Amino acid sequence: MKSLLKLTEPYRGLRREIYIVVLSKTINAMGMLIFPFMALLLTRKIGLSNTEAGRYVAVMGLLWMPSSLIGGKLSDTFGRKRILITFEMLAVTAYTLCVFVEPSIKMIWILMTASFSFGVAGPSHDAMTADLTTKEQREGAYSLGYLGFNVGFAVAQILAGILFETHFHLMFLVDATTAFIALLMIAFFVREPLGSESSLEDDDINTENDESKKTIVSVLLSRPILIAFALAVFGYRFVYSQWSFLMPLHAEHNFPSEGAKLYGMLGFLNAVTVVTLTPILTAVFKSRTNIRRVFYAGILFTFGFGMLGVISFRAAFIISVFVFTIGEILEAVSTMPFIMNHTPASHRGRMSAVLPIIMGAGFSIGPLVCGAVLDIIGFRFTWGLAASVVAVSAVIMRILDIKDSKR
Repeated sequence: MKSLLKLTEPYRGLRREIYIVVLSKTINAMGMLIFPFMALLLTRKIGLSNTEAGRYVAVMGLLWMPSSLIGGKLSDTFGRKRILITFEMLAVTAYTLCVFVEPSIKMIWILMTASFSFGVAGPSHDAMTADLTTKEQREGAYSLGYLGFNVGFAVAQILAGILFETHFHLMFLVDATTAFIALLMIAFFVREPLGSESSLEDDDINTENDESKKTIVSVLLSRPILIAFALAVFGYRFVYSQWSFLMPLHAEHNFPSEGAKLYGMLGFLNAVTVVTLTPILTAVFKSRTNIRRVFYAGILFTFGFGMLGVISFRAAFIISVFVFTIGEILEAVSTMPFIMNHTPASHRGRMSAVLPIIMGAGFSIGPLVCGAVLDIIGFRFTWGLAASVVAVSAVIMRILDIKDSKR
């Protein structure tokens, strides 16, 4: 009983709105059927080559960059809630349209609209969580949100694996319905936190000096460790993008006609591992700094993804997913708390956009590079390339860890 209480301690005592936001994320994730299967959608349903599929996935990622910048500025100007609801409603509309469209280039353009809309709404989610928590609560709040997301994602992966072959269009309807329910919860049960009494600002950040009138560039330049941190995480996202790009293609290559079901099972394993181990790892690594935990994640990413370049039978995929998922947990519960703890409340929306653009560029460049390399050389070398990129990034993270410890 004491052990259970210790595991749940970071999640207790948060504001009611935080639990609503987490439940909203969980429901939204239950309908996240399309984007994890994007590579198979582009190749199997639309008929694109691996290189062409990589380009479209990269374009979607590149669209997310300006949309996130726009969303960060709008979030800091007009409020988190209003921007989140408006643009997630646009994404719901896009998903609904896809129910009536056959797999084609036209469908890709509609999905790009959905991706852009979610990109605008994204910074509002992170800023809202930061606004509604204190520095001491923040790690637990982000960890709980990550946990809730993966509970929903586990359900989504099973549904997607079943529906992809025979009921493809139903996937879009599920996506649209869950996203609509999720935004209704925010609309009715969460107050606007920006500039209100519900915002719990950190005294150590906001009373040091008045930075509210500074540009985001000035704030970033005064915190060079955030820039270096984001550049290192770029490499992590480069290799993690292969979870939704290279891995389903590899599974389909090794196990023809069973690749989608295997990938759905792997997605379920990923989500169950997250749900099971997130509270445990949060408690076990509580005494470690954020940067140290992200460094450990880089090591696990290197081995988890890199091993598929050496062995790729069915059990190897399962072991790979389990190993890199532990790294995913450590990285996910550490990155945004580190960034938010070093950011003034007045700039959280913009910082939630700018740094994720640097980090998220790995999601765009990863499929673009690996798709081209895959067509020329093959899976073995491509996995090795991805593992090398994240290994270098982990070394950089370790250097930052040493410098931060000395400071």
